[in-house]
Amino acid sequence: MSTDVITDAPRSFGVFKPVGHVVISFPKADQAQAAAEAIGKLGVVSSAVHAYSDREMLRQIDEDIAHASPLASVGQEMNLVLSHRALAEKGYHWLVVRATSDEQAVQIAQAAKAAGAERAQQYGHFIIEELIERPGNEPQVAESPDRGLDAQTPSGKETEAAELKKAGA
Repeated sequence: MSTDVITDAPRSFGVFKPVGHVVISFPKADQAQAAAEAIGKLGVVSSAVHAYSDREMLRQIDEDIAHASPLASVGQEMNLVLSHRALAEKGYHWLVVRATSDEQAVQIAQAAKAAGAERAQQYGHFIIEELIERPGNEPQVAESPDRGLDAQTPSGKETEAAELKKAGA
């Protein structure tokens, strides 16, 4: 597993968009480490697993925001970046894992969820798919560049999802 920030990471309009990867968030560093070990047992090579601390993710995101094209806000790329930033500010840790197929991406997400992951997003060329269902059965509402991502919480904010998780833990 690499702990180096991906300096040559794929970008869309200047924003991190790792097509072919699963981006996974964890409330605690030890959960990310446990997930990395479980993912390794699936046969994923360690060089395909990149770990980010909360500080590393904030640094990556702030760099992306500073260099983002205005076109990044047309789609959901910028909303995802801002959502990830909200979680990183709460101390979340991350794994970015290269998946060779949709089936492997699902297996990676399942292993990560068992270790405590809250989000696992598979980045495709045209869509970004949530692989971990959110608790609470809040219906998803329309997302837009103005409204941002729907975190499927009463307020629709990712920070609320983090607070609800900590309160229930």
